[in-house]
Amino acid sequence: MSIIEKINCSNDVKDLSRDELELLCSELRKFEIESIAKTGGHLASNLGTVELTVALHRVYDSSVDRIVFDVGHQCYTHKIITGRREAFSTLRQYGGLSGFPKPREAVDDAFIAGHASNSVSVALGMARARTLNGENYSVVALIGDGALTGGLAFEGLSNAAASGEPMVIILNNNNMSINENVGGTSRLLQMLRMRPGYISFKKWYRALFKKDSLMYKLSHSFKEWLKSWMLPDNIFSEMGLEYLGPIDGHNLDSLEKAIALAKDMQEPVLVHVITKKGKGCSYAETHPDKYHGVGSFDAETGVLAASDISFSDKLGEYLCQYAEDDRRIVAITAAMAGGTGIECFSVKYPDRFFDTGIAEGHAAAMAAGMAKQGLIPVFAVYSTFLQRSYDMLIHDVALQRLHAVFCVDRAGLVGSDGETHHGVFDVSFLSSVPGMTILAPASFQELHDMLAYALHDIEGPVAVRYPRCGEGAYKDSLVAAESVLREGSEITIVCYGTLVNEVLEAADKLEARGISAQVLKLGMLRPNEFGLCLESLRKTGRLLVAEEVCQSGCVGEALVAAAVTEGIELKAVRLLNLGSGIVSHGKVSELLEEKGLDAAGIADKAQELCGSGIKQ
Repeated sequence: MSIIEKINCSNDVKDLSRDELELLCSELRKFEIESIAKTGGHLASNLGTVELTVALHRVYDSSVDRIVFDVGHQCYTHKIITGRREAFSTLRQYGGLSGFPKPREAVDDAFIAGHASNSVSVALGMARARTLNGENYSVVALIGDGALTGGLAFEGLSNAAASGEPMVIILNNNNMSINENVGGTSRLLQMLRMRPGYISFKKWYRALFKKDSLMYKLSHSFKEWLKSWMLPDNIFSEMGLEYLGPIDGHNLDSLEKAIALAKDMQEPVLVHVITKKGKGCSYAETHPDKYHGVGSFDAETGVLAASDISFSDKLGEYLCQYAEDDRRIVAITAAMAGGTGIECFSVKYPDRFFDTGIAEGHAAAMAAGMAKQGLIPVFAVYSTFLQRSYDMLIHDVALQRLHAVFCVDRAGLVGSDGETHHGVFDVSFLSSVPGMTILAPASFQELHDMLAYALHDIEGPVAVRYPRCGEGAYKDSLVAAESVLREGSEITIVCYGTLVNEVLEAADKLEARGISAQVLKLGMLRPNEFGLCLESLRKTGRLLVAEEVCQSGCVGEALVAAAVTEGIELKAVRLLNLGSGIVSHGKVSELLEEKGLDAAGIADKAQELCGSGIKQ
């Protein structure tokens, strides 16, 4: 039996010898590469944290202690160790394991994680709850250097240092988030070095003098002088955190000793760990950005399965075209140049490209400053990450009606990343931003034309939202608030974005059943007076609005309100959407079917509204 087959819970790794631990790490990497090659997932980030995760489970019991992952895309080793190895073939598959920590999945997953920079704050909250409740468990936050570029991380660090709460913060420093890290935080971490003798001295000192003893108090000032002599200044110790590191993140002995010491110190401690993203896999080590999040690939060669051209790819292409003729156009990303498709802009126009790191709030505020001074900033950002910029959208952009363009990538269902990444709330929160225009292209050509419209013909803030995938059968371009795609007399079906493909197919199914559906596509979600939609409703009296978003604040609600205001008597209404917006992971096609938003589901719901049986 292999070592990995003996590991079914956190405590199992505590019984292994040093040789067995080294073998376990090797088996874990092999298992992860072979598994992810089939299911897709986050490869390089997990390969880089194998030893670190094993060391954490050597020191902590995750069924009791709280290990809080930041982002969570490095949790695969943790999941394997905590009894989910046999289910790993279902990773990120419909009904299978999540690719992120998920408390509903196992007690060992302390907190849901999909976004960055919140782990220290969450862990501090848990530590304070433990103290107030008089309970006995340890709390540790695992945060990457990429996540440390987010302001929330520093808010958490500052408060944790002042709290005095016993907790450990593991800073995993691999100089990467998805792309190479940028900014002052990255440079700071590269300069931090602790002289090797200090950790040994610290451990000896604490063993010799108990923390509450008189000798400890009398000698403390001498110890602090010695520390200042042995160590360079660093921001963490100046904050008031005990700092240990940097530690070789692939040396199990060093890791275990440092983490155990940090745990025993019973105060806020930061352990600085140096790892290599993609460790143990040549192609992932060489190209950690390329193998950060992947689809299926050849485990031996690393050759990735071919992928279709996406809206993100086209966004980068079109933005470069428009920037050639207008030097006012600048591009902004929050550590997602590759994911949002604007890496080509960074190459072609490096002086007009700005990567803020994982700092969406800052990026939106910076865009406001640029717009105020006459530039046309384009912030390309995932829908689910734009949520963190809501305050800046209102306070910094909207109140002055500044012309900033937000290219909202991954709008709608994203698939296997699941509920933390589905872009289903942007229509709701963007609709509440004063003066915000929301455009929803349904094809590549519409993205091309709507982007030009957003850049040059709209005043104030504008969002262009588009999905993760490529275009479907609909390839036309109708840059209008509303367009009639299909005439009909019995029911009005309204949609936008690439869901138009499912709706048009549903209309064909309805026609085969003898039901005449009028299909309208919205190109502008806000503002929109719904003139054509209301005209259609006066004729049909029945409405179905299909949207790949949450119901609260959806377009359908505004359309129904407009119909009521106009005194239109509706015989039947169905707002077909994602309800609360909390949707699990799986292929987009599977999730659409589950929610009744595929062609068959839309046709069935429309038929119910018409009160018709199937006509042969």
